[in-house]
Amino acid sequence: METQTASKFHVLLVPYPGQGHVNPMMQFARRLVSKGLKATLVVSIFIAKSMKLGSYVGPVQLDVISDGYDDGGFPKANSIDTYLERLKAAGSRTLADLIMKYEKTPNPIDCVIYEPFLPWALDVAKEFGLLGAAFFTQPCAVDYIYYNIQHKLLSLPISSTPVSIPGLPLLELRDLPSFARLPDSYPAYAEMLISQFSNADKADFVLINTFYKLEPEAVDTMSKVCPVLTIGPTVPSIYLDKRIEDDDNYGVDLFPLDASVSSNWLSSKPERSVVYLSFGSFCGLSDNQMEELLWGLKRSNFYFLWVIRATEEAKLPKTFKENLGDKGLIVNWSCQVKVLTNKAVGCFLTHCGWNSTIEAMSLGVPMVAMPLWSDQPVNAKLVEDVWKVGIRVKVDEEKGIVPRDEIEFCIREIMEGEKGKEVKKNVEKWSELAIEAVSKGGTSDKNIDEFVSKLVKT
Repeated sequence: METQTASKFHVLLVPYPGQGHVNPMMQFARRLVSKGLKATLVVSIFIAKSMKLGSYVGPVQLDVISDGYDDGGFPKANSIDTYLERLKAAGSRTLADLIMKYEKTPNPIDCVIYEPFLPWALDVAKEFGLLGAAFFTQPCAVDYIYYNIQHKLLSLPISSTPVSIPGLPLLELRDLPSFARLPDSYPAYAEMLISQFSNADKADFVLINTFYKLEPEAVDTMSKVCPVLTIGPTVPSIYLDKRIEDDDNYGVDLFPLDASVSSNWLSSKPERSVVYLSFGSFCGLSDNQMEELLWGLKRSNFYFLWVIRATEEAKLPKTFKENLGDKGLIVNWSCQVKVLTNKAVGCFLTHCGWNSTIEAMSLGVPMVAMPLWSDQPVNAKLVEDVWKVGIRVKVDEEKGIVPRDEIEFCIREIMEGEKGKEVKKNVEKWSELAIEAVSKGGTSDKNIDEFVSKLVKT
């Protein structure tokens, strides 16, 4: 494929407006630029304004659409239902306006790569006669569960187990996506996730942020009903194949960030002596769960670096930060890939969001899995029982939280137990396979080449 030919081809990438969705799309955009395409990533007007974003992040052009809340984003909505309704209405209209804007330039849009959380983006693309590529930001196993629900092969709520789905391990209730067990808990989100496949048959391509050797059975099974290209992991190139210049961070952080605070503190700690904790950009912990975590960390007696969003920090005891000394550091946000590659980090206590999970595996960091909702229970099941790269905490069902002694036990197992040694070997193996997948001639690299080649020939 001639780079000169490909460079005339312009793709527009449309993620759901959240950190865990923007990051993998941004990274994939960089991969496409490295293959010779022109890529424009779309963010909401609110995100662009609040972050003071320019026209480019590295080689990727940025542009905006509206989510209906240009002055406040999601927090301004009075309900999830209202936000998603306005996102669809305003997003569809302004996405169409954006495509028309580029029609008047030397580089009109040729293909819309959209997150299936936003099926309306595909509808807009097809109204303009453009190619459409669905980009799934969750693992293939989770996507296939939702496919089965959308096509009435599974009925909600799922209440009897084990659940047997071709290509997946047997799943107990605690292993299922929260919306499959409790669809009425967040009905708007449940509907959004199930509707990912509502018009996917109209997509020209289906891309998944995973790599083939990580989920071969799930990929092979799903490919029989929905041809799949695995294109992950979408982790900055410097940590994997090192083929993209100046690619050491995603470049779009929705929260204030001073990476030097974490790196300076970690640099003073011995190798594999620090527990890193982060529960993502969206979910919060209850006050009781926060207290149990504090005690579990204290009892384990390891150093710890804990990311707690500013809105969550009020749940900490008032004197907690003052009495930390050098034993722990609390930050409001972090450059996670840089933290995970620091040799001082010995384990990652994580909610098992897919970005966090695949980053940890790609970078060779053992996990303590503490899933909260959505796809996270499935990811935790795979982490512990299939890939064997971590252990999963047990919830006290009566209290609905993970007790401090369980947290202490799991941290100790990974940091100093025999189980930890086994997990460390396994995660290093998966790290090598992740690098292999995106390196020249690897499965994901070939799939991206195939995708680009078909785009350019269309």
